[in-house]
Amino acid sequence: MTMDPAHDTISGEQADQRDVQKNNLADDNFAGLGGDSQPHQEPRRVNNDPRANTRQKGNQVRRDRRDVHGWVVLDKPIGMTSTQAVAVLKRLFNAKRAGHAGTLDPLASGGLPIALGEATKTVPFVMDGRKRYQFTVCWGEERDTDDIEGRVTATSDQRPTREAILALLPRFTGVIEQIPPRYSAIKIQGERAYDLARDGEIVELAARPVEIHHLTLVNQPDNDHAVFEAECGKGTYVRALARDMGRILGTYGHICALRRTLVGPFGENDMIPLDQLEALCDRAASGEGSLADALMPVETALDDIPALAVTRADAARLHRGQAVLLRGRDAPTSSGTVYVTVAGRLLALAEVGNGEIIPKRVFNLTGLTASSGRNERN
Repeated sequence: MTMDPAHDTISGEQADQRDVQKNNLADDNFAGLGGDSQPHQEPRRVNNDPRANTRQKGNQVRRDRRDVHGWVVLDKPIGMTSTQAVAVLKRLFNAKRAGHAGTLDPLASGGLPIALGEATKTVPFVMDGRKRYQFTVCWGEERDTDDIEGRVTATSDQRPTREAILALLPRFTGVIEQIPPRYSAIKIQGERAYDLARDGEIVELAARPVEIHHLTLVNQPDNDHAVFEAECGKGTYVRALARDMGRILGTYGHICALRRTLVGPFGENDMIPLDQLEALCDRAASGEGSLADALMPVETALDDIPALAVTRADAARLHRGQAVLLRGRDAPTSSGTVYVTVAGRLLALAEVGNGEIIPKRVFNLTGLTASSGRNERN
């Protein structure tokens, strides 16, 4: 699910993929992608103080960016854009590269997975996963953005009963046809729908199939509001869900509160509030802690992908972008995407087939990575 606010230029999941591509432009020369690679090196000792390594330029002191690899699942506060959140974490970690896995609008709170360094190569695997949201629908008004930030376009005095809401939920469960909001990141002849809508143009979007795995009524605090929980697949718009339910129920509706509680493999137990991150940064600067404690391993995003361990000799070939033949009775008989490890360390994303391992993405995890304790999921 993505939501695009009426007064912000954040795009949806398609724009997220574009951002990830830009984050990864520098990675396209890695082994397995037609470029040269460096020999495998053991990770070097790094300074955990993010304020270290500064350079003087004129009257300004500029910190050198450093290699930081892993995931941080920010519990994003209301009022912050996803782009702002990425910039803040990039500054806190003094990281060279960062990107997020799925836009979360300013009006929403909850899980915003942010990839640092080599973790940006695994962003698509998170974005393709399920998302879970708890959201509140305000009945009686439809707005042009389908959320509280938009302009009221229709009103009704009718309010749905609990029984009517419960009877409706099965119609919005499973694979359904959904028309995205006018204010969305979908492109129409090369232009974003929200840009056209803001310019006053009539935006007509075609319905497309989306999958909603679960939709439940959590609470009905008063006649004007209902709280729902939805677990859905990629491309689902919760704003459109609220809009369509309101119309069928004989009233109108829009989102007035939203919290994301699951993104792919990352749940609420993985989230960390911004103030805790800032406090951890301060402790690391004084030598009392390490920002590595806030990182989750790069391979956390690959939970649904089989792991394949190789020898150091095979690892050296894969790191150079060379295929490795599968030999012996212990060789895997399955085919498809795997993530390759050597001595318990992530090495590459690869394809297995026709008796060989073909590297597609090679990881270079020299720098700051997750603490050993973060390799165990809670």
